[in-house]
Amino acid sequence: MNETATAPVSTDAVVVLTEPAARQIATMLAEDKENAGKPLRVYVEAGGCSGMQYGMVFDEKRADDLSAEYFGVSVVVDALSANYVRGAVIDFSDALTGGGFKINNPNAHSSCGCGKSFSA
Repeated sequence: MNETATAPVSTDAVVVLTEPAARQIATMLAEDKENAGKPLRVYVEAGGCSGMQYGMVFDEKRADDLSAEYFGVSVVVDALSANYVRGAVIDFSDALTGGGFKINNPNAHSSCGCGKSFSA
């Protein structure tokens, strides 16, 4: 494997994708022709058990987005969400129990059992 295939490319990396997460996202994009070529948007919104919740969606890049690329997958974060997720690591597990995307966010003071909600 060459170095450029695994090295992150960033204009201002806010979150990091692990290789398993990037592989899963690439698989999802390959199966969904409507979203082909779109970056993964990671965002935070009010809601959830702990006050704030994570969201991820395939979306167009906007002028004020912060962006990075990991293992061939582009990730964008809006400036407001960046305040809450800077330094977070997104991982993926295909385990039957507890599998799925996991966000390890150093800015979260507490999180709910579902793993999708946190307080900053």
